[in-house]
Order: sequence, then structure tokens, then C-alpha cells
Amino acid sequence: MQAKEPVLFEVSEDQKSLIEMVHDFADTRIAPNALKWDQEQHFPVDVLAEAGQLGMGGIYVSEDHGGSGLSRSDAVLVFEELAKADPTLAAYISIHNMVVWMVDTFGNDAQRAKWLPSMTAMDDLGSYCLTEPGVGSDAAALSTRARKDGDEYVLSGVKQFISGAGSSALYIVMARTADTGSRGISAFLVPGDAEGLSFGPNEKKMGWKAQPTRQVIMEGVRIPAANLLGEEGQGFSMAMQALNGGRLNIGACSLGGGQSALEKSALYLKERQAFGGPLTRQEALVFKLAEMDMELEAARSLLRRAAAALDAKSPDRVRLCAMAKKMATDAGFNAANSAIQLHGGYGYLADYGMEKITRDLRVHQILEGTNEIMSLIVGRTLLES
Repeated sequence: MQAKEPVLFEVSEDQKSLIEMVHDFADTRIAPNALKWDQEQHFPVDVLAEAGQLGMGGIYVSEDHGGSGLSRSDAVLVFEELAKADPTLAAYISIHNMVVWMVDTFGNDAQRAKWLPSMTAMDDLGSYCLTEPGVGSDAAALSTRARKDGDEYVLSGVKQFISGAGSSALYIVMARTADTGSRGISAFLVPGDAEGLSFGPNEKKMGWKAQPTRQVIMEGVRIPAANLLGEEGQGFSMAMQALNGGRLNIGACSLGGGQSALEKSALYLKERQAFGGPLTRQEALVFKLAEMDMELEAARSLLRRAAAALDAKSPDRVRLCAMAKKMATDAGFNAANSAIQLHGGYGYLADYGMEKITRDLRVHQILEGTNEIMSLIVGRTLLES
């Protein structure tokens, strides 16, 4: 008798309960409002606080510091489920979790005690400040500076495309403390009420309209030296480590949005009558559904493999996270874009929600490292081996 093959990445009973909890919250508190929030460009901080009460403000932060103590493999399930309701809000929760994880992982006891209780509850929100105008993917070339002045640091510079800016209580800012390339970058905890900190206008964006995106402007911002995260010169390494998980999360958000588009398209084809019957009689359309499903499932398998590698601190985790980010964000966007075509003219209308998912998912191919940078990371690992 042949042994039964194990199911790869099978969802455990605990994970099923987690998915059900997240689904119930997303289906009742997010999905019914997603289109309205998008149209009104409303950032629902009250709903984020509700998510925090359910443990979504510190998903992989240790329970000792108010987090949920879950794994990266658990987290991708959470973000995919949230994004089925609204990729915009799911993506912001991912960014917030990246900030909270950095405080928990690299902070000292005093920093954790000060920030983690309110941030894991999402009573206080966080923003990740790496990108700068004119720098883009070349993050190691950033020019924001932090000058030591006695028992303080003085920060000056501008950060670009910062999610949550103007609403966050904490900004993790990567700034230059020495002119030694990436080794001269340090990370700082900058409170939202710091003197000299200001914000640009809310950017007019293609998607992600329900979360603010602004410049973060620092003009002689003074913070205590105790607000240095880790040691001087460690900031770039910290930022890159945080991005590994961020790439998984944003990939999961893409899968959630794409899965929602696929399910809505299948339902539409069953209901829509044309040429004497339902559109499901048109094989070309059914083939398109199959392509969407296969791309999403393949990307989901790779994403879960990468999450497992990150949990295990596997030597190839950076490569796998880059692969998974590219494949998942491409698959999600392709599914959403195909859904518009399958809906015909109705897919172009805001009320059907297809165009919103497509607008939201397009930026996922750019942020957390562009997909071109993901290919560069993978290619370089081949050449270095």
C-alpha cells in the first residue's frame, strides 16, 4: 500500500480558527465600508483600533510585550483574509506591524515599554520612513541626516511616500549618521508630536485612497539620544530585515485582492446571460478564470514557502521573500485586471469594486522594493553562489 503524500502548507486547526476570526471582522467591519472609504479618502482609525483589540496590531510581536506571538506563516494568512475585504487597509496594517516588529526586535526594554502597549492595541499608529525624494530604490543613498548634539540627535531631511503620515504617533526614521554608505545609516524613533516635524499634503493617488500618504519633513527635529534604535550604523540592516516580512505581507495582500476579484468574476459569469445562456458557456472566459486561479495558487504556494523560510531563518530567506513578493503581486494584479475584462463595461464602474481592487493592487508591484529590484535580488544570488 502506497503511503499518502503529505499536503504541503496545510492549514492547521489553529490557523483555520485564526482565518475565521479575521474573516468575520473583515466581512463585517471593513468590506461594507471599503468603497465609501475609498471614495471619501477616509482613514478609519477607529476600525484599526478594533483590529488592534483582536491582536492585529502586533501579529508577530512577542506576547510578553502585548503582541499575538504568531509566526510569519500565520501572518500571511491574516493579510490575505484582510485584503479580500480591502487591500488598502490590509496594506496599512502590514506597514504598522513592520514598525511594531522593529521596536520589539531591535528596541531596548525602555523603548518597548514606552511604545508597544499602545501600538499593539493600535491606539497609536506607526509609519516606516525610508524612501526619499529622488532616491527611490537606491535606499542606501538617502540624505536625511541625524547629528549628535550632547544627549540629543537633531534630524533634518524629507521622507517620501510615507503611509499613515500625519496620523501616526511614531515614525521610524532611517537617517545618515556617517558618510559611509549603507553602514552610515541609523534608525530613530521619532514621536509624531516632535517639534520641527511636519507633513506634506495628502498625495493624490491612483489607489490606496483610504490611507494617507504624505511627505514627512524634519527641520531640526530634536529627539533624545535614547530614541536611537539599536546602535549607530545598524539602521540599514534593520530596514532590510523589516522589508523581508513586509514583502511577504504585501504579497499576501495582493493574493487577497486577486482572490476576491476571481470569486466575484466566477459569480458574475454564472449570473450574466448572453448569447442564449450564462457566460460560463463561453470557454474562453472559463479559461481566463482558470488562468487566474492557477497563477494565484502558484504564487500562494511560493509565498507560504517563503514565510516558512523566514520563520526558520533559512539562509535563502531573502531570495525566497523577493521571489514571493514579485510573483504574488504580479498574480494579484493580473487577476484584478482580468476581472475588469470579464465584467465588461460593468468592471469599469466603481460600484462593482473591480476597478478599486485593480487600482489598489497596482502599487504593490512598486512598494517594499519594486519588482525589478526583486528580480535583481534573485539574479544576484545566482551570481554569488
